[in-house]
Amino acid sequence: MAILDTTGAWQAIDAHHAVPLTSLFEQDEGRVGRLCRDLAGIHFDLSKTHLDDGLVSAFCDLAEQAGYGAARDALFAGAVVNPSEDRSATHTAERGQGSPADVDLASQRRARMRSLLDAIEGGAFGDIESVLHIGIGGSALGPDLVIDALGRDSDRIEVRVLSNIDGEAFDEAVSGLDPATTLVVAVSKTFSTIETLTNLEAAIEWLVEGGVDDAYGQLIAVTAAPDKAIRFGIDQTRVLPFGEGVGGRYSMWSSVGLSIALALGWSAFEEMLEGAAIVDRHVRSAKGADNVALLAAFADTYYAQVRRAETRAVFAYDERLRLLPNYLQQLEMESNGKSATRDGGKLDRPSAPITWGGTGTDAQHAVFQLLHQGTHIVPVEFVAVVENEDSLDPRHHRMLLLNCIGQAAALMKGRDSDDAARFYAGDRPSMTLLLERLDARTLGALIAFYEHRTFANAVLIGINPFDQFGVELGKEIALSLDDPESRDGLDASTRALLDKAGL
Repeated sequence: MAILDTTGAWQAIDAHHAVPLTSLFEQDEGRVGRLCRDLAGIHFDLSKTHLDDGLVSAFCDLAEQAGYGAARDALFAGAVVNPSEDRSATHTAERGQGSPADVDLASQRRARMRSLLDAIEGGAFGDIESVLHIGIGGSALGPDLVIDALGRDSDRIEVRVLSNIDGEAFDEAVSGLDPATTLVVAVSKTFSTIETLTNLEAAIEWLVEGGVDDAYGQLIAVTAAPDKAIRFGIDQTRVLPFGEGVGGRYSMWSSVGLSIALALGWSAFEEMLEGAAIVDRHVRSAKGADNVALLAAFADTYYAQVRRAETRAVFAYDERLRLLPNYLQQLEMESNGKSATRDGGKLDRPSAPITWGGTGTDAQHAVFQLLHQGTHIVPVEFVAVVENEDSLDPRHHRMLLLNCIGQAAALMKGRDSDDAARFYAGDRPSMTLLLERLDARTLGALIAFYEHRTFANAVLIGINPFDQFGVELGKEIALSLDDPESRDGLDASTRALLDKAGL
């Protein structure tokens, strides 16, 4: 792969003189108009970041020199964009945006998924009232986010998501469920993920102990390795495949979304796909800073690379989006937490910042002290929903939105005081995303925006966002520790901990 020279653009970005946020607004009456975008029912306000015309221009040059346009086109064309594993990344094809061959194959697999869903709802598996969805990482985080956000008032099949190998998590997941009316959906791309298979075996035992005569008849496998699922004992008619090019953290659009469709209905699942496809089409055609995902990546890259912000905070001012920070932690840090460049060299710049966050207004009484008066530079992202659907007096939602918008204003403006304890420095950046409403289409669009933003960030700093070798080392060592003969070379601390734990 050709090594791209981005030196010129980085020199311009590094040399850029940062102007305080309040001064940027005073100097430019049109700032809000130029740094806000509206797409798929979402309003993106980047005006409270330090991006200005000069910085945006320099980042556009960086995107060109880093080959963003070619990388984006390769992503949609189904070309190799994961060079370390020699793979394409075909998750956009699941939304109808990719190479014709990939889109056609995704459509065929979705038809098979729909047929299985119809069979379940038609009673082919008996009277199913609940689903135990077993996975880990993207196989669990995506479905969990969507179902928790949109399925709270659903009168459809109840879905519980289990990921942690801790037995306490299993007990909580199956609490109150009837084994006779519970379907188990096991999701593993390789069908060799130790945590998922261990929990699946526990689920089979739970079904048997609950009096289910044919426990394997209540299992569905979703995997890119169907032969392994069949060898495990799951009937091939109950195995839903998805492509090798669909990474776990990008997989909810594929057959992995079966549990989403069961919880919300097929039409909601299709609406989620269409919302994501709207963003795909925008990213595919928008030029330069008109591309909202690329523009957001400019701000991300500026704070991580130039201002050396080591973290990025995301706060959902809507209880239904409480799992969004958890989902973004994996998407952003597993994708871009790398020290190797795309061409196999060593990254000489910071990688992705640490993603963290919470829900407003709870977070205001926990972590906002540091955000307002601490010594760290922390770009903050606010995500809120304009229309409320709760049962309380509208003043509750009004107060929620006022707090969200007020916090962003306070971070930027600050407050002067002779009392150091009451001094707020201000000039603290934030981005605000306002959803008109929270439904399947807008949530699909929101998640796709974050995917494309993560991809753009990777291209700008020259890394591969689609592998995740860092996940493996700790798991390999954990497995090796189970063999006493492998412990001879261990450090003293690890040996002592094993002894203390009785292992």
